[in-house]
Amino acid sequence: MSTAIEQHAIHALKLDDSPSSTLVFEAFDLPASNQRVLGAPAPSGTVIPLALRPSTPNDAEISLDTVVETVKTLQAKEGLLTQKLARHGTLLFRGLPIYNAEDFSKFAHAFGYKPHEIIGIVVDRPIIAPNVAPANEAPKEVLIYNHNESPQVPHAPEYIFFYSHRAPAKGGETPISSSLELFHRAQQEIPEFVTELSEKGILSKVTYKVGKEYEGGSTLQQAFGKDFEEGDDEVTKRKKIEAQIARYGRGKHTTWEWTDDGVILTHRLPAIRTQPETKLPTLFTGLAAYYKYLHGNNTARKNVTSQLFGDGTPIPEKYLAHLAKLTEEIRMLHKWQRGDVLVFDNIIAQHGREPWEGEQSDRVVLASLFDGEVPGAYNSEDWAQVVQALDG
Repeated sequence: MSTAIEQHAIHALKLDDSPSSTLVFEAFDLPASNQRVLGAPAPSGTVIPLALRPSTPNDAEISLDTVVETVKTLQAKEGLLTQKLARHGTLLFRGLPIYNAEDFSKFAHAFGYKPHEIIGIVVDRPIIAPNVAPANEAPKEVLIYNHNESPQVPHAPEYIFFYSHRAPAKGGETPISSSLELFHRAQQEIPEFVTELSEKGILSKVTYKVGKEYEGGSTLQQAFGKDFEEGDDEVTKRKKIEAQIARYGRGKHTTWEWTDDGVILTHRLPAIRTQPETKLPTLFTGLAAYYKYLHGNNTARKNVTSQLFGDGTPIPEKYLAHLAKLTEEIRMLHKWQRGDVLVFDNIIAQHGREPWEGEQSDRVVLASLFDGEVPGAYNSEDWAQVVQALDG
């Protein structure tokens, strides 16, 4: 089956496998509140998210098998959907025949990416289908501000899939923003901060405790104890945890300190990375979210992670506040419809979660994470080099 692209304009994009295809993906416009045109350095007219929906001749019924086959065909043709992700940062698929975690898993795996193993997970994500887990189990009142996935640890996924199984009537949107645009704006408005980030990186201190530190958080065993066996003593458990930490492959740039009730990891990491193909710099960070946590009401999460410059000096709050201001100006809120799937290129797009009204169970969003090409370094220092974690 051959695949071709017909593109008259960005909003008339059609991904088509043949003139007699049984299924195509067509681009469509979203309300202005749910979609925006990206600023520099994106090409003129680039929207985020790019919204796609399936279409069939004579509105024939769409099967999941056909959707999966179409995605595989498009990906086999020079990774067409991956190319769109690399430009737009986020894709929205609406109107797919996805009704449960298993359906979602089949769709996500059709893209052909390698499933991501989270080392040092800080939230509780119980697996409910192949490579599928709840996106976040934090209470509905908690704001999770825009961030790249796993910026506080060395091993992060490139591709993130979110599926809306249940959408609340009010609130619960997923914020979307461009890390490329955020870097561009920051370089223009606070260049001295960007220079300091480039030269120093950040020190990310992450606390893991034997028990949950906050609702929706992970335990030390969930984070690093996948090899624990019944009967392991504390010495054995510590050795197994340290073996998992060693998989980061960061050497002296990841250290740890044991405490009475857990362990504190310190990573020296780059907050500026580059998109692999374009080499454009991107702010790969959760610093705006960190600022929001410091000034929000969610006191339980404030003690989990601290962020400093890489030399151990504090990051001036004026810079964190400015990042939050810029993020607010460039983000939009995706209003979920049941069955929606959002796909993020985690290197260049940030996400989050807005609070919602009603019951905790009114919003159910599932996540599936995958690896891709490691983002390039923006700085030549060894601490700024990003590597994939070792298998284990």
